[in-house]
Amino acid sequence: MAFDPWSPEFIAHPYEVYRELREKEPVSYFEPTNQWLISRYADVNALLRDHRRLGRSYLHVATHEEFGRQPEPEFQEPFWRVVRAGMLDVEPPVHTRLRRLVSKAFTPRMVESLRPRIRQIATELATRFAESGGGDLIAEVAEPLPVTVIAEMLGIPEADRHLLRPWSADMCKMYELNPPLEAQHTAVRAAVEFADYLRELARERRERPGDDMISTLARIADDGDRLTEDELIGTCVLLLNAGHEATVNATGSAWWALFRNPGTLERLRAEPELLPTAIEELLRFDTPAQMFERWVLEDIEVHGVRIPRGSEVALLFGSANRDPEVFDDPDRLDLGRDPNPHLTFGAGIHFCLGAPLARVELQESFRALLRAAPAIEPVTEPEWKPQYIIRGLRELKVRI
Repeated sequence: MAFDPWSPEFIAHPYEVYRELREKEPVSYFEPTNQWLISRYADVNALLRDHRRLGRSYLHVATHEEFGRQPEPEFQEPFWRVVRAGMLDVEPPVHTRLRRLVSKAFTPRMVESLRPRIRQIATELATRFAESGGGDLIAEVAEPLPVTVIAEMLGIPEADRHLLRPWSADMCKMYELNPPLEAQHTAVRAAVEFADYLRELARERRERPGDDMISTLARIADDGDRLTEDELIGTCVLLLNAGHEATVNATGSAWWALFRNPGTLERLRAEPELLPTAIEELLRFDTPAQMFERWVLEDIEVHGVRIPRGSEVALLFGSANRDPEVFDDPDRLDLGRDPNPHLTFGAGIHFCLGAPLARVELQESFRALLRAAPAIEPVTEPEWKPQYIIRGLRELKVRI
């Protein structure tokens, strides 16, 4: 099997292909997407941190035409207007300014203060799930927890929260490799609806602020600098999308990894104090975001391969997290692995701002399920969704 991000077989089992890439061709050109695949940990880590020569965007240094790229189709403009108003797809100095402002409202201390409420939500979900005898763990536990948490943080009314997951899932389709035209239009429509909804909500909070994060983001300032309305909307979209999409997929993938390693699951049941290191290992073992891309702003050389300005590199997080040069016996699920310098949350200036929140959510979700449903087991082997970059299971049917 070769690298094929549209193949269901590859999406389900990419790790043997990654091993061959690392050993035989750590820098390889992938013609279908016009990208250079980077598979070894040391290279992925170094390139993530090289924000001078690589970037999530190139528009801060050149136009599309100057960079040798075709402008995005006009119909996509509403999508990119929303996305580029947040910090994910921009570079310094804009990224530096946005991250500084948003970090004032999204501190690790604030996240840790949410743990009791996250534990309460997780316990309620796990108890209800156990009392019903099981079901789809993803739809009934993995999705509701992070969606509820981030919605409560931002102050999204409960009656509107059912809108968030579909909008998020539809927007994330644009980040897949060569997305079909229909998926592109779906992502644009979701971005417009999402932004319109949040814009109205943000204007209400500016007039009648509460103790939610939208109100906080609307009033935070640094030397008089504030988020514009578009930046506030883009930040909220990013927090909502990144705040639950990867966590949902990580939860499902982690439970499926444990079910495939029953001895390891039994160890976790017997030693719940392992949860902090266990969560790190589960995030390494089956990475929810398998690939992140960077544009080459200046010529670089990786393993003797020259990659010219204007190219795009595909950093294979899933491969880097299984690199035996960094992780002993990397295909073994070791819940006590320490140290565990996985790259699941990225590295460098774009390191995931929501990593502390994801860790708390995963720890409390697993703790609650292990207590409420100690005899959980899968009913059938699950199918993976057809997306590769943001990888996760369609559903995970279990019984108790």
